[in-house]
Amino acid sequence: MTPTKLLSETASPAASSTDPPPRPGGVCAIHQPNFLPRLSTLAKIFAANYWIVLDDVQFARRDYQHRARIAPLDRPGQQHWLSLATHLPNGRATLIRDAQLINQQRSRDQTAQAIRHCYRRSRHWRHVNDVLERVLTAFASSDRTSFVAENSTRVLLDLLGWHGRIIRSSQLPARRGRSQRLANLATVTGATTYLCGPGGLRYLDHGPFNAAGVLVEPFLTPSGGPWSGSRRMSALHTLAALGTVGFAEALAEAARRPADQERRGGIVPASRP
Repeated sequence: MTPTKLLSETASPAASSTDPPPRPGGVCAIHQPNFLPRLSTLAKIFAANYWIVLDDVQFARRDYQHRARIAPLDRPGQQHWLSLATHLPNGRATLIRDAQLINQQRSRDQTAQAIRHCYRRSRHWRHVNDVLERVLTAFASSDRTSFVAENSTRVLLDLLGWHGRIIRSSQLPARRGRSQRLANLATVTGATTYLCGPGGLRYLDHGPFNAAGVLVEPFLTPSGGPWSGSRRMSALHTLAALGTVGFAEALAEAARRPADQERRGGIVPASRP
């Protein structure tokens, strides 16, 4: 599936529900804001026309909302966490949008130091550093962890020339129930297709999507090469390894993959009602 450019230019994190309604049709991805997102997560969003940022669900410390896995480029087996120290004002019940950075400046400095340590010897360091500098600016703009995480994804999407639209789930009406809520969010965008990763496929009830006339399309990334650690490592690692051109080519390959698989009979999407 090649990403289309039917919508407005990439929205900033300040986009609001007062914007004009999304143009009907197209593909949506729904995902929590992830800090320096994994390659597989970025690929799914890149393949969509809309990214609905799932910011009004419970924050999970063991997830990727405030941390990323990175490694020295020449020693990928030495992966470690780069984490943003985060305060949860409402304890475990804190929503993603309400989680706060404990120390913005320290988080900024630690991020800069960790990324430079891992990737400054890359021959593509100039590209990585350009992304890093834009990611670092968000720490001075907000103390919300989700803002910094969302911005880090948007910077990478901008690098890839993505022309989709970013909308936050907290600004959209949706019913309760995991699958029902996802179907409602997809419907609000006017999307006709919902991209679902391997994790979501394990629990997703296709019924609400069928009832809304929204096709559920599995999104499976390629295997091997830069994709071998795509569900664990930050996409920044791939950018450091391949540079901007190779990085964009890898994401374009993943975006085409669902349509190619369907033509070969490798995917059987959920049927429409």
